Amino acid sequence: MASNPDFVQYIADQCSEAGEIMVKKMFGDYGIYCDGKIFGLICDDHFFVKPTEAGRSMLRIIDLRPPYEGAKDYFYIADVDDHEYLSTLVRETCRELPLPKNKNKGKC
Repeated sequence: MASNPDFVQYIADQCSEAGEIMVKKMFGDYGIYCDGKIFGLICDDHFFVKPTEAGRSMLRIIDLRPPYEGAKDYFYIADVDDHEYLSTLVRETCRELPLPKNKNKGKC
């Protein structure tokens, strides 16, 4: 079951104070990015954030689960209604994530 576009937009809006938020449709659901870094997934109307130490220290409830069958565990975020909390969680998570790899490497 794919995510509802209204839910996807709601999550993007809730995280908007963290930076430039963008969502990309992938495999029937969505990847969510902040300032070019993918930090989470939205799958079946559920929000997942990549696990980092900063994220772990901020979470109110630590609930690790895979966003889809066969995936690595992500933090499942059930409380998506606190705009300030989510923006801070995203900002702190992204500080620990590596920069995206340059896809144009070696091209002129």
